[in-house]
Amino acid sequence: MGRKVSRRDFLKGSAAAGATLVAQPWSFVFPENVLAADSDAPVTYGYSFCDMCNTVPKCGVKATIQDNKIIKVESRENYPNSPLCSKGIASLQELYDPHRLLYPMKRTTPKGSSDPGWERITWDEALKTIAENLNKIKKEYGAEKVMFYAGDPKEGRPAIRRLAYTFGSPNYGCESSTCAKAPQLTTQIVYGRPTMGSAPSDKTKVCLIWSSNPAHSGPYGFHKLLASKEKGVKFIVVDPKVTPTVSSLADIHLQLRPGSDGALALGFAHVIIRDGLYDKEFVENWTHGFEEYAEYVKEFTPEKVEEITRVPASLIEEAAILWATDRPSTWIGSACGTAHSSNSHNNHRAIVSLIGLVGNYDVEGAVTMPTESISFNDSATTAFLREADLFPKIKDKRVDTDYFPVWAEIENTIQANRLVEYVDTGAIRAMVMVGGNAMMWPQSQLYQKAIEKMDFSVAADYYIRPWTHNFMDMVLPAAMCYERMAALGNFGRTIYLREPIVEPAGEARSDWRTCFEIGNALGFTKEFWGGGEKCEEEGIKEVLRTLNVPVTIDDLRAHPEGFNIPTEGPPKFKKYELGLLRKDGKPGFQTPSGKMEFTSSLCEKHGFDALPVYKEPLESPVTTPDLAKEYPLILNTGARLPFYTHSKLRDLPWLNQFMPEPVVFLNPKDAEERGLKKGDSVEISTQHGSVIMTAGITNIVMPGVIDVYHGWAKANINLIVPRHFDPILGFPAFKEGLCQVKKA
Repeated sequence: MGRKVSRRDFLKGSAAAGATLVAQPWSFVFPENVLAADSDAPVTYGYSFCDMCNTVPKCGVKATIQDNKIIKVESRENYPNSPLCSKGIASLQELYDPHRLLYPMKRTTPKGSSDPGWERITWDEALKTIAENLNKIKKEYGAEKVMFYAGDPKEGRPAIRRLAYTFGSPNYGCESSTCAKAPQLTTQIVYGRPTMGSAPSDKTKVCLIWSSNPAHSGPYGFHKLLASKEKGVKFIVVDPKVTPTVSSLADIHLQLRPGSDGALALGFAHVIIRDGLYDKEFVENWTHGFEEYAEYVKEFTPEKVEEITRVPASLIEEAAILWATDRPSTWIGSACGTAHSSNSHNNHRAIVSLIGLVGNYDVEGAVTMPTESISFNDSATTAFLREADLFPKIKDKRVDTDYFPVWAEIENTIQANRLVEYVDTGAIRAMVMVGGNAMMWPQSQLYQKAIEKMDFSVAADYYIRPWTHNFMDMVLPAAMCYERMAALGNFGRTIYLREPIVEPAGEARSDWRTCFEIGNALGFTKEFWGGGEKCEEEGIKEVLRTLNVPVTIDDLRAHPEGFNIPTEGPPKFKKYELGLLRKDGKPGFQTPSGKMEFTSSLCEKHGFDALPVYKEPLESPVTTPDLAKEYPLILNTGARLPFYTHSKLRDLPWLNQFMPEPVVFLNPKDAEERGLKKGDSVEISTQHGSVIMTAGITNIVMPGVIDVYHGWAKANINLIVPRHFDPILGFPAFKEGLCQVKKA
């Protein structure tokens, strides 16, 4: 594992000395395994999908296997998401990393000790200890005092969610409470259904990409966007940085001040309504609150919006008119770009309202809803999760209702960002976690202390990660994507089964099996198929049984190329006219008013602004001018890198070579004012603390703003980010705080 691999070798692929296999583009031969394998052993092939990004794309992998070792990975042919990126190719180094966690471990020192004194135990002891602790808390305080949490990768979500509800706790949460849930729920509040937008089709004329960089966050599909541009699609890209997406696609780049997205969206609306460019038929017949909305946006003239956002008024006019007139136009939103703000819900609501304003909702070539979707929820079904039969009986015991009532009314997973308060008040006393990360939260040290304060906590992971696990009682070894079956992959109406292609290392078990074994140990034998080696497969069978489509696990095995379930007819558009968006079958939208809502009935019900009101960040040069004198730079964090996923993968040498140290990027103007040069060691400080990083000087970042990649244990930027949460959906303000940078 210590062999030095050059960037050229890694990216292009290479063959080990004496090997007969030659790597092709988008593939890589694992040199150590080629040399270690029995050269006379037969060569076989296995097919899987990667989880290095966090399991959303499920990019296809073809693995070459010899002597029970994977010696080569390459992109899977004729598969929806392809080719593999650098992370997928590096998955072999993670699979065979000698530092992997291979056995259950328990702490032997009191919590608060600097060294947990990890000691290997058996699975039997681990499961017995977990069951005793959870059942004790359930008996003394109630099942709802136990929180169940799924982090990254996301494949464990269905299993741990089923475990939570079967145990009797409604308090299941996941990392999407700082990621995709806020933008999804915002579109659900406006249109009745969540969406992150739609990629351009052959009918699309304009694509609006708002605070997203798919060149890095979605490389598996970026080539399709480039192809759309070649076919004539015009791209408007909103982003504070000059990202690869901007430089590759943007016909118009709107480079705004972080945190001012809502004002820019309202400026779009001002121009569109002022010039009569909105879709009058859609607005008149299918929307709620347009008059109030139209009146409100009058104050957001292009000139005023320029003052707020720093985007030239002429560009705002040009972009708004293009979006409104060259239709159909589609929108691609970010999982986090507009969510990490103290006014995130209203900002994002202002953005997505632009879709309906110009009649671009569920129109061919615009933002569309699938006509006959397969009802997967976190790669499972509502029935598998026990969401319909068990959750309603325990819903009133969830911990987040008083904190975030809008979220709690429409979303069954809890908003986990108030974990500190849940523990401090005694509402949560224990936790079962798969793939969690305490560094993901602002003021991370408070969450570490909250985990440490619990009566009992256990996690499953690939590694012991000190910044999370050193505050816990037990860590369990997790099997990786090549070693496990669950979960299913689905792309539209095509379903893929993944079978293990190598044996799990050590005593690692899949998250599904681990959760089912815990459920069995808790006494729910029938609900978790008695645990054991086959329980993961039984779980998959239950998902398929409850899917209400004609497919079995044998069907999937017989179709490794993917099992397609045909639709009953061609795609339908404008489904709001056909009664296909509402549960009662009536025309309209699944909202309180039955219409697309410019003014939110749900927000108004809970005492929040009905309009998508723009508010300045809680920390900004406008809101806190005195603070800005001491901390004049805007701290923008959370962007994706093409070779890391959040805090993961930094310990893999093949990837670490691309950015071995944490870097803060500054505009040359700001660097010159501070006497900084590229490579300088610098201190980034806020009123909440400071961290040390290396300076990167680039015009990619706008003046007055710094850009920091998160996830570095050695320089955790979240330690100095304030705990400012959007009051409606509870998201943290990772992209708008104030800071200063100086030479360390």
